Amino acid sequence: MKTTVLGLGLLGAEIALRLHREGLAVTGWNRSPDRAAPLAAQGLTVAPTAAEAVAGAQFVLLVLSDSPAIRATLFGPEPLDLTGKVCIQMGTISPQESRNLADEVARAGGDYLEAPVLGSLPEARSGRLIIMAGGDPALYERCLPLLRMLSQDPQRIGPVGQGAALKLAMNQLIGGLTATFALSLGLVRSEGIEVEQFMTLLRGSALYAPTFDKKLDRYLTQDYAGANFPLKHLLKDVRLFREVAAPLGLDGAFTTTIEAACIRALGKGYGDQDYAALYEAMVP
Repeated sequence: MKTTVLGLGLLGAEIALRLHREGLAVTGWNRSPDRAAPLAAQGLTVAPTAAEAVAGAQFVLLVLSDSPAIRATLFGPEPLDLTGKVCIQMGTISPQESRNLADEVARAGGDYLEAPVLGSLPEARSGRLIIMAGGDPALYERCLPLLRMLSQDPQRIGPVGQGAALKLAMNQLIGGLTATFALSLGLVRSEGIEVEQFMTLLRGSALYAPTFDKKLDRYLTQDYAGANFPLKHLLKDVRLFREVAAPLGLDGAFTTTIEAACIRALGKGYGDQDYAALYEAMVP
């Protein structure tokens, strides 16, 4: 089962290596070749072009940054031959972008399944990503053996678009939890309250979320290096959520606030650092 991974950034690289360790014949490709080069030393086949990467592949996993990057890769000046291939879109894009992409892949002779993931590099390495698939039930069943190499419990949410919508809902929570915890912690520290006393009370309440402890050291040390999910990607996702929510009549005021905070943090040079750096824009 030859599998291609297009997009070997932080998450794409770990997905490709995980599938390689599971015994699949995996070929990867990245728009920036220098970032993909170290993967060859770990046994991954890296193709110089996307066309060479997908040649002969049954499954083509798309782990690219956004919809324009996907479309440029698949349908650019030299469109890829997708005849008979299954394209599995694993990034965060809007429901309508996903539906449009499904139509374009079908016109190119391929099949399309959206399967965005929740989780980061440790989960990708251990096969514990949360996969929210959208697409034809029979196609989903065909892809399940592959998806189960990456997730302990992949789930089909519904037709194309619903998996993408659920992923956006999840990523909005990432931004919301990060922003509100930053504000609460900022007040606690400003008043000189012991942080551990605050955390002990919080852990015993219905308000607690594990991400608070996961990110606490980063807030306290102001060390945001070694990002699994960079702040610039959170900005992209909250902006996308706002754009999708507005026509539905959902109140986007809070999302707009988070987006503005992300922009301020990017202005301070935190774009490539962990998204917990949102704290630096919200707490003086």
